[in-house]
Amino acid sequence: MTSSRLRARYRHILRFFAGVIARFVFWDIVLRHIGFRRYVTRTRGERYRREAARFRALAVRLGGVMIKIGQFLSSRLDVLPREVTDELANLQDEVPAEDFDAIRALAEAELGAPLTALFASVQPVPLAAASLGQVHRATLGPEHDDVGFRDVVIKVQRPGIAAIVETDLSALSRVGRWLMRYRPIRQHADVPALLREFSATLHEEIDYQHEADNAETFRQNFAEDPGVQVPRVVRALSSGRVLTLEDVSAIKITDYAAITAAGIDRADVAERLLATYLQQIVEDGFVHADPHPGNLFVTPLRGPDDEPGAWRLTFVDFGMVARVPETVRSGLRELLVGIGTRDARRVVKAYQMLDMLLPGADLAAIEQAESRAFDAYWGMSMSELRKIDPQEVRRFARQYRELLVDLPFQVPQNLIYVARTVGILSGMCTGLDPEINIWQQVGPYVRRLVADEATSGMGKVLDEVGAALRALLALPTQTSRVLARVETTGLPVRDEQAGRALRSLARSVDRLGGTVIASALLIAGSVLVSAGYVGVGVALFGAAGVTLISVLVGGARR
Repeated sequence: MTSSRLRARYRHILRFFAGVIARFVFWDIVLRHIGFRRYVTRTRGERYRREAARFRALAVRLGGVMIKIGQFLSSRLDVLPREVTDELANLQDEVPAEDFDAIRALAEAELGAPLTALFASVQPVPLAAASLGQVHRATLGPEHDDVGFRDVVIKVQRPGIAAIVETDLSALSRVGRWLMRYRPIRQHADVPALLREFSATLHEEIDYQHEADNAETFRQNFAEDPGVQVPRVVRALSSGRVLTLEDVSAIKITDYAAITAAGIDRADVAERLLATYLQQIVEDGFVHADPHPGNLFVTPLRGPDDEPGAWRLTFVDFGMVARVPETVRSGLRELLVGIGTRDARRVVKAYQMLDMLLPGADLAAIEQAESRAFDAYWGMSMSELRKIDPQEVRRFARQYRELLVDLPFQVPQNLIYVARTVGILSGMCTGLDPEINIWQQVGPYVRRLVADEATSGMGKVLDEVGAALRALLALPTQTSRVLARVETTGLPVRDEQAGRALRSLARSVDRLGGTVIASALLIAGSVLVSAGYVGVGVALFGAAGVTLISVLVGGARR
C-alpha cells in the first residue's frame, strides 16, 4: 500500500472516531444538561447500538487492525455498554482473499525458492482468508518424508500488512489520547494501557515464528492427552511471514449435524472443551485465546485400534495466546474453589487477589450479593438459567441497586484475553450442549484443587494450624476473663437467676473451646497422616483424645 493511501486510511479512521465522539458529546453532555435528560437516557441503548454497527461496517470495509480491535472491544464488558459488545460479538475475521500471485511472490521471497520447488502442490484457492493473512492447502514432496506427513497448510501474511498495522495503531493511539480527556472514561479505563496490551498481542500475531513457538508449546502441554491434537510445524518451510503446518482440518466445532452424524456425543465435546481450557487457564498459564469455529475442530478417529465414536479435539491458529502469571492463576484457583463450594467470602477474596475490584468497593455488599446469587442460581443448567423469571432478576437488581450502579469491577490487563476467551467458550459449550451444567463439569476439578490444597505446602498448613490452636487455647481464658469483668464491674447483675445463667454460659464456653481444640487437633492429624507425616499425625490424634476426655470429665464435675 502506498504512503498516500496509508495517510488517507489514517485520516479516515480519525474522522470516524471524531464523529463518534462529537455525537456522544452532543447527546450525552449537551442535551442531557439542557433539559432532555429523560429522552437521552431512553434512547441511549439504541444510539450505542447504532454506533457499534457503524464501527462494524468500517471494520469490514477496512479490514486489518479494525477487525481485531472490534473483536478486542467485544470482550470489554467492564468498560463498554452491553449494546456495543453485543453488536461487535459476531464480527468475524473474514475478508476478501488476496490475489494468489501476490501471496506466492511474498512466500517465495520469504522462503528463498519457488513454491513449485518446495512443495509437490499448492492450491491457489485459499482455505481461509483473514485480515492479517490467508491459508492455502499444499502437499509436501518426498524430500520431506522425515516430517511424517504429507498434507500441510501454508499460512502467508498479506502483503503490506505490517505498514497497515502501524498506521491503524498510530490512529487508535491518537483517539485514545482524545478519550482520556473525558473524566468518566479516565476514571474507569486506562485507554492507552488497553491499546498497549492490544498492540503487543497484535505484533506477536503477525510474527509467524512466534506463532510456531506457541504451537509447539501448546503441543507439549497436551502431549500426555490423547484426546487433544495440535498440528506439527514444518520449521524448514516457515519464516516470520510464512508458516507451514500439518493439515489437521476436520469437522468444525459448530457443525453440530456433522458431529452427530460421525457418532460423536456433542455433550462429550462440550465437556472436553471446557476441561482443556481449565487446564490451559489454571494449570498451564498458556491459553489459546482465539477459540472461534474456524480454529477448533472435532476429528473422528477411524484407525483399526480406535473404538467406535472415538475422536480428538483439534486446535489450530496460535497467533493469539494469553499468558497467565502464577499470581493470577492462584486467584483463579481461589475463584473456582469459592464458586464450587458456594463460599461467597472466598469469591470476594479471589476478586481481591485478581485485582478485579475498584478502590472503595463495598466488600460486604459484594459478598452478600454473591451469597444471594448462589442461593438463587447455583446448580442450574444453562437452559434453566435462560428460563429464569425476569421479575426475579428485577427483584435481585432492585435489592442490589447501589452495587449495580457503582459497578465496582474491572478486568485487569492480564485477564483481558482470558475474559474474552471464556465468553466465547461459554457460547460454544452451550451451542454444543444446551443442557450443559457448568457446576457439574467444574465440580471434579474443584474437588481436586481442594485436595491439592489440603495436601500441599505442609509448612504453611502447620503454621496455620499452630496459629489456630493458639487462638483456640486462648479463647476459654479470654472469654472467662471478659465475663468475670462484666459480672464484677461492667454490667451490674442483681438477679440471681441471671447470675446463674451467666456462670452457665461461661462453663459452656469453656466446654466449647475444648471441643473446638479437639476437633482442630483431629483435622490437623488427618491432614498430616494423609501427607505422610504419620508420627506427628498420631501424636495429634492422642492430644485430641486427651483434650476431649478432659472436657467430658470437667463437664461431669460441674
